[in-house]
Amino acid sequence: MTSLDPVFDKDGVRLTVDDAVATVTLTNPAKRNAQSPALWRALTEAGRALPGNVRVVVLRGEGKSFSAGLDRQAFTPEGFDGEPSFLDMARGPEAELDATIAEYQEAFTWWRRNDVVSIAAVQGHSIGAGFQLALACDLRIVAEDVQFAMRETSLGLVPDLAGSHPLVHLVGYARALEICATGRFVHAAEAERIGLANLVVPADQLDAAAHELAAALLGAPRDAVVETKALLSGAVTRTYEEQRVAERAAQGRRLRDLAGLSD
Repeated sequence: MTSLDPVFDKDGVRLTVDDAVATVTLTNPAKRNAQSPALWRALTEAGRALPGNVRVVVLRGEGKSFSAGLDRQAFTPEGFDGEPSFLDMARGPEAELDATIAEYQEAFTWWRRNDVVSIAAVQGHSIGAGFQLALACDLRIVAEDVQFAMRETSLGLVPDLAGSHPLVHLVGYARALEICATGRFVHAAEAERIGLANLVVPADQLDAAAHELAAALLGAPRDAVVETKALLSGAVTRTYEEQRVAERAAQGRRLRDLAGLSD
């Protein structure tokens, strides 16, 4: 990976920008990039800090694991320094708990905005919140040693960091239910076969493969990619006829733009 001056580097998250490609790195390998509210706020800040010329965002984790999920300290009475413990939040007003979870979810939602394409480069453990963070991205390249698992249900919880929607649309309801309810591991070969992974590579080729894909995504004009992403992501909820209408509208905008007739 090219060494670049970070836009910021704090709370286990580093953002670097190389022209049209930004890289968001989880930087706490000693704890297998376990997640915390501070890390989630830093991820949200990373999305807001992206320069306007960025077209592709690569998400990666330092060390042997992408992210082993939520730091279990969240469930201790003391919680994290300067943060309310999850146990205390559960005892508070329901509206406040809902608002807090909504704030946490923001770290997982900006990756699918239409003006960027996001790529998760995933190795080793990608568990719980780590799995949901990988699912937050548009595309996933995984190392041969990847281990996806949704362990929330096994802990008496549910996946609540915006991961359930992409999981169902990637693998289907029945398989998503089975993965979540059992908490089992999904390894590289299965991940590629069922649509969780776009590509599987040896671990030592992961960063290179992600940046090679990023370069390929930059080959098409930006506005065409933006329109195509919006068209495809909206297809999930549109009927066949509604999608035809959306295609015509999008193509009309592109043709007018190419003809110099845009407003």
